[in-house]
Amino acid sequence: MADKDSHPQSSGAVAVTRPTRGADGRVTGKAANGRVTRRDSDDIVAEIDRTRQNLARTIDTLADRVSPSSNVRRLRERASEQLAKPEVQLAALAVGLAVTGVVILRIWGRRRT
Repeated sequence: MADKDSHPQSSGAVAVTRPTRGADGRVTGKAANGRVTRRDSDDIVAEIDRTRQNLARTIDTLADRVSPSSNVRRLRERASEQLAKPEVQLAALAVGLAVTGVVILRIWGRRRT
């Protein structure tokens, strides 16, 4: 186990400290710069609440990304956005007219024989 005077371990940009309790019951620890920091229980509870809220938002975002109903909704929204464009509407009209023309030609060709 590490002693009290050991340097904090660094994980990315966050300094990990070894907390201890002071005489007044507050949590203390050595920060990366060597200064002693004091955090009372209200600060710790507030930080835990913030972390819990951030985690809840992250989980909600991930659940929305993998939800089949959300994926279908997003796909429907994208399709309706594309169909609202004039060039897509013209292309759909051209395809519809071409299909109609082919069907008419086939029907007319069968009747002639």
